Amino acid sequence: MPAQRPPFRADIVGSFLRPQPLKEARARFQQGEIDAPALKAVEEREIRRVVEQQQAAGLEVVTDGEFRRAWWHFDFLERLGGVTGFHGDQGIQFQGMQTGARQIRVDDRVRFDPAHPMLDDFRYLAGVAGVMPKMTIPSPSVLHFRGGRRKIDSGVYPSLDAFFADTADAYRDAVRAFYDAGCRYLQLDDTVWAYLCSEKERQAARERGDDPDRLQAIYAEMLNHALADRPDDLYTALHVCRGNFRSTWISEGGYEPVAETLFGKVNVDAWFLEYDSDRAGSFDPLRFIPEGHQQAVLGLITTKVGKLEDADAVRARLDEATHFVAKEQICLSPQCGFASTEEGNDLAEQAQWDKIRLTREIADGYWSGDKG
Repeated sequence: MPAQRPPFRADIVGSFLRPQPLKEARARFQQGEIDAPALKAVEEREIRRVVEQQQAAGLEVVTDGEFRRAWWHFDFLERLGGVTGFHGDQGIQFQGMQTGARQIRVDDRVRFDPAHPMLDDFRYLAGVAGVMPKMTIPSPSVLHFRGGRRKIDSGVYPSLDAFFADTADAYRDAVRAFYDAGCRYLQLDDTVWAYLCSEKERQAARERGDDPDRLQAIYAEMLNHALADRPDDLYTALHVCRGNFRSTWISEGGYEPVAETLFGKVNVDAWFLEYDSDRAGSFDPLRFIPEGHQQAVLGLITTKVGKLEDADAVRARLDEATHFVAKEQICLSPQCGFASTEEGNDLAEQAQWDKIRLTREIADGYWSGDKG
């Protein structure tokens, strides 16, 4: 394993564009032309390949590209006990387009299934990785915020307090299960903190009967409960995302409305923060990050378009961030994954790898004189 603990100076969020052989195999599986073992064989071949590509780009961390998933969140959440996936009337509305109509509901007590398939997904990744393997799963707040009270059976949960407690317990069990499977770097992906920065999304929450200000405290408590018993050698990160579907987004607004809670009270080792556009606001909220070991991984390299960033401009942005948080407490990454859903963002695979190499090159130079 590398000498530096996660997160790494050049890190990644997780997902990669699905290669054509994988897309074709998934389509053939859905049409009944190949069986599950045949699809799995293609998945494993393409995961080995994407791991090799990440390592060839100089990364000290690799993921499986989320190649076994259709969605960054539903595939995990649907396999929790008490959660059911279904096809609804409409998908999730992004800027100018809508996803497929996949939805989830809670119709029994939420619990973590020790046979969750993503444990084996991680074991496979760890077996083919030559550097640190990272596992990515959705944050517990995602199970609540997307549908709110109306997607949680009131017969099972007359009080949402019990739902929040069960979900936090389920995630505590999940954290332990991934650790026991060998995971030492676990990332929780979370759109909700960014939604709580958007007045439009906050109003939508109010219309569902939620108090967006109170939700901050609830979600922070859920996260801290889930991570409370983690071993000292398990490093955890929270990725805050404004939406990432076919190069579009959902929410806009800087981190200021949630910064004091997110950075001051959530007990993770690192935050992956989108900073690739004006939608993310300024670096000022980083002032709430305590001095110490916690890291802000700045997503200054966009995954939404193929045009390559100017390295000097990225370094200038890193310098700007150090006015609010120490240089040794920041890292660099793309702002999100390249394919949060299987459709992927609108850029070429070559552009994807060019951006990964650029991230690595900038990080190598920017922290070249630092130890660790």
